[in-house]
Amino acid sequence: MESFEEVLTAGGHSNSLGRADEVLRIVLDDRTRLNELFDCIFADDAWVRMRAIDTFEKIIRDNPELAKPYLNRIFTELTPSTQPSIQWHLAQIFSQVELTDTQRDTATNWLKNTIATTDVDWIVSVNTMKALLQFHKNGQVTTSELTRLFKIQESHSSKSVRKKAASFVASLQ
Repeated sequence: MESFEEVLTAGGHSNSLGRADEVLRIVLDDRTRLNELFDCIFADDAWVRMRAIDTFEKIIRDNPELAKPYLNRIFTELTPSTQPSIQWHLAQIFSQVELTDTQRDTATNWLKNTIATTDVDWIVSVNTMKALLQFHKNGQVTTSELTRLFKIQESHSSKSVRKKAASFVASLQ
């Protein structure tokens, strides 16, 4: 039997999800293997990490309660990651799961710091802005904080980020 790391290494182009759907189906059928998938987020191979976090986020999207045992590790071990695919999936996860007050504060601070400059990957920027909008709707981030951060992103090198940021700023008015 192949390990998840072996499965996530194989298949497709290096920048594709390869055989990640196989891992997704296996974990959905056998939740006891979620630990094995989560451990792949720390693999040496960046493509394995990308495929693992993508698969983990898909599982959490439909089953947010499954994230609970992993949240401490996510906050301590994954938020320092500079890998864009880790960052944008963390933004998605933070807006999908139930967090304690302390975790929510940590998540919102991480999200705000992530887009405090334009030196951020375009997908990370967009997903972070979307997550912050979710926290704003729940009353955890002020309109003035979001407006300030989104105005920073209006100067991003990516035209799509600039347009999205401008749209978000307009929606806050």
